[in-house]
Amino acid sequence: MRSKTFGSFAEAVADIPDGSVIGIGGFAAPGTPYNLIKALREQGAKGLTCVGNTTGGAHQPRMPDIASLVENGQVKKVIASFTAATRPTDVLPFTKYYESGEVEAELVPQGTLAERMRAAGAGIPAFYTPTAVGTELAEGRETRKFNGREMLLEYALPLDYAFVRAHRADASGNLVFRLTQRNFCPLMAMAAKVCIVEVEEDILPAGALDPDAVHTSGIFVQRLVKVPAAPEGIWAVRREERKK
Repeated sequence: MRSKTFGSFAEAVADIPDGSVIGIGGFAAPGTPYNLIKALREQGAKGLTCVGNTTGGAHQPRMPDIASLVENGQVKKVIASFTAATRPTDVLPFTKYYESGEVEAELVPQGTLAERMRAAGAGIPAFYTPTAVGTELAEGRETRKFNGREMLLEYALPLDYAFVRAHRADASGNLVFRLTQRNFCPLMAMAAKVCIVEVEEDILPAGALDPDAVHTSGIFVQRLVKVPAAPEGIWAVRREERKK
């Protein structure tokens, strides 16, 4: 069987074509696959649709995020739960591109976004939810009443690729997450044709992980890359600091 372990982030993203739909995991820093995002920026694929919780932060210094791909002219559309800053004093890099019409944005409630990807991974083509009924997000869309309550039809959201960050992995691709890595990464892994994972700890031999501790099965994972020590590996320094 072909090894799932790749020698570099560049190698892991080298074949991603223009026009791909890419789920980018993360819910705050520990769960964001910064190294894979950076590699994709350097690889240069264009016309991408990026799916994530947010477009990135306004913090300095900047970290690789969806907005960095937008700034590089690689993104045609973003599907996210937050396309604007949560504080009026913050100015997101993504905002000017959306307001100028250079990039399309689709706003999806957080739980709905998660369920759309979970549905894709489970083979469910669509579902009904009360979320967003009666709002602008539901205008012109199909609704139906269940037990007297109006529900909005939502479609599954399959991905071509998923960028995921995991704490531990074995060579078979079984994953263990920590902190915010578990918010979107497991769902994106299920929804994607190809799941690419940056792994914090050394990749273990197949079967070395306790099955009861596995959060995502290796059947959903195609590529693994060990995060190297800083400066090559973004966030590697902070990971080492957390161990002390």
